[in-house]
This record gives sequence, structure tokens and C-alpha cells, in this order.
Amino acid sequence: MSDYDVFDPAALDGRTRYQLLTSIVVPRPIGWISTYGEDGTANVAPFSYYSALSASPLLVGVSIGHRRDGPKDTLANIRTGGVFCTNFVSQDQLEAMNQSSGDYAPEVDEFEVAGLERQDADLIDAPFVVGAPVVMECRVYKEVDLGDAPNTLIIGEAVRIHVDSRIPRVGDTQFLDTTHLDPVARLWGPTYAMLGEQVQIPRP
Repeated sequence: MSDYDVFDPAALDGRTRYQLLTSIVVPRPIGWISTYGEDGTANVAPFSYYSALSASPLLVGVSIGHRRDGPKDTLANIRTGGVFCTNFVSQDQLEAMNQSSGDYAPEVDEFEVAGLERQDADLIDAPFVVGAPVVMECRVYKEVDLGDAPNTLIIGEAVRIHVDSRIPRVGDTQFLDTTHLDPVARLWGPTYAMLGEQVQIPRP
């Protein structure tokens, strides 16, 4: 019989719950979300509560935390404009992504802070990171109230996808060769993981 430490989440403080969750649900993909503020200031920030939700329609979800005094800039911008881009974080952009994660004032352009070049999206009013191997232009599909949680779930529908033409496809499919994407995943605290050994196991 296994020996477990047993936790009742309802009896834990928020910090402990966060520490457990972010070290249990690993590795987590990073949604590097870029938006424009109401005044036109460009914003880019990483979120690791991020996931694929559906292929048809193509939906992604990002859970955005709140500040003590209100929504983070990313959430405020999404609510104002109804759009955002997700930028794939590759290993060579890890430091820039980390720089963009700071708690900056709304008038600060994180593209400039992180030394990133930006480009306007094709179909929506949002910027994206030049050099990101994959970018998805998204319109808000649904905002989900998470009750007492200090987060809001934004579901976005991708209306255009940009894939670096140098990224090989697998065979005659549109599977992207992940070894060429060099993805970065979030673990706990300041810890990240790179793509390690890949194993292919056929389904039964």
C-alpha cells in the first residue's frame, strides 16, 4: 500500500495551494499573450495557466490572475479590444519572455522592456512577437467567471495562425516537428523545462 501525504485544499492557505498545483500540473505550456491597451500601448506577458481546448472551432484558454487593485493589463486590454495574440515561447526567447513577466505599469511597453520587435496582426488589432515560431491571432470566444478565484478564464478562437516556414512538418501532415520548435514549459516558481527525449507509443 502506498504512503501518501494527504491534503484538504479547503484547509490550506492560497500560497500552499498554489505551490502544490503548480508543481503537480507540469509541464505547462506558456501562453505569451500580446495586446494593445486602450491608449495604444503594446503589452506582452506570459501565462502558464494556458491550454488547448478545441480544434473545431480552434479554441485556446488562458486563466489570467488579478492584481489586488484590479485586473492585470492583459485582461483589461482583452476586455477592451476583444482580441489578443498568443506567441509560442521557444528556448531562444526564454530570457525575453522572463523580462516581459514583470509587474509593469499600464503605460509601459513590455516589447521595449524585453527588447522584442513587434508586428501588427493581420485580422485583429493586436501586436505579436516577431521571431516567435508560431503566432495565433485570437478573438474572444467567451469570458468565464471563476467565482471567488483571483483569476478569469479567457477562451479565444484562433482566426489566423502564423507558422515560421522553416519549421518542418512531419511527413505529409501538418504536425509541426517539435524538435525544431524548441518549446519552453513552466514548472514551479522560477523553474522551466526544455523539450527532452520524445517517445512514440502507438495507441492500442
